[in-house]
Amino acid sequence: MSLRNSVAIVGVGESDIGKVPNLTGLGLNAQASQRALDDAGLKPSDVDGLLTAYSFTEPYTMLGSALCEYMGLRPKMCASVVAGGASPGLMLRHAAQAIAAGTAETVLVCAGENRATGLGRDAAIAVLTNVGHPQFEKPYGGSIPGFYGMVARRHMHEFGTTRAQLTAVAVNTRAHAVMHPRAQMRTPLTADQVMASKPIADPLRMLDCCIISDAAGAFVVTSAARARDLRNKPVYLAGIGEMHTHEHVLCAPDLTRFGAHESGRAAYAMAGLGPADVDIAQLYDCFTIVPIIELEELGFVKPGEGGAFFENGHARIGGRLPVNTNGGMLSHAYAGAAGAILGIVEVVSQLRGGLGERQVTGAKVGLVHNEGGILSSHCTVILSNIKV
Repeated sequence: MSLRNSVAIVGVGESDIGKVPNLTGLGLNAQASQRALDDAGLKPSDVDGLLTAYSFTEPYTMLGSALCEYMGLRPKMCASVVAGGASPGLMLRHAAQAIAAGTAETVLVCAGENRATGLGRDAAIAVLTNVGHPQFEKPYGGSIPGFYGMVARRHMHEFGTTRAQLTAVAVNTRAHAVMHPRAQMRTPLTADQVMASKPIADPLRMLDCCIISDAAGAFVVTSAARARDLRNKPVYLAGIGEMHTHEHVLCAPDLTRFGAHESGRAAYAMAGLGPADVDIAQLYDCFTIVPIIELEELGFVKPGEGGAFFENGHARIGGRLPVNTNGGMLSHAYAGAAGAILGIVEVVSQLRGGLGERQVTGAKVGLVHNEGGILSSHCTVILSNIKV
């Protein structure tokens, strides 16, 4: 079933971001959700579907149901989706399918947690290290940065990607974050500062790694027909695709080619568009190597050319393809699936316009790519402010 132009995002919201000790994870989700509803001109009673992700800081096994209690929602459909950073894109697809099937009319999608203040240093480190196959990876001391460092090293070996090109990704995203009023990191960043930051997992340094935040994001999805009567100009779902290739790195089909190629191909086919039609991209950037690989797999450049694209300034606002215009997870915010959902929020905001110096001039089509695990689960979303 093609979902092209069948639904639209009509409201978006972000919670307070950074260190927000006065709000729990549920509180952050509720704040972002209420802001998205306010943006759409809707009330909680208008919501008949709720989708949310997961949380490492909340004790609830049924997070969606707990959030319904917290916000006073009584939806006809409710679920929590757990696919790491790919969850928000998958939730958008599930929301669109539910609306197309008549299961729900207005679906609220949210994700986030108070990872900065709700975990603490030791627990946060445990999240990074308590990963890997229980028999074949975990006993050898693997970690999330370690696995991504291995991917980076392989890409450098295979394509000649340089340390300076990884650095350029971090500098690019910080330059955009400086222009975002809610970004967590708004101090300008230089290449020398990235290179001088603490080594984490060769070749990755501290500033090659996403930040840790208290943050949540939300958006509201409804039918294209109903969207015409609401407050904001609709942003339509043009195409969406997903691909899941593995859970553990030892089972990955490749260390430089993952599932983004297939999810992107499906999204382009549904939208009837290609890479050349995209005006802005929000690419998952938990580590600097990741958007380089995604840029290549999604067809914006040839394999091995992603690093040079960032190094030559083509990913800046005003460049050939502005990437991560909110500052991404490297500088805007990261709290579990929140970083990915904030990418959707940013593209919707860009396609509406009016963002001042951060605005991508004439943007009509935006692409968001979410990934979860160690480049395991992928979802590519294409949005447009016109029906394509």
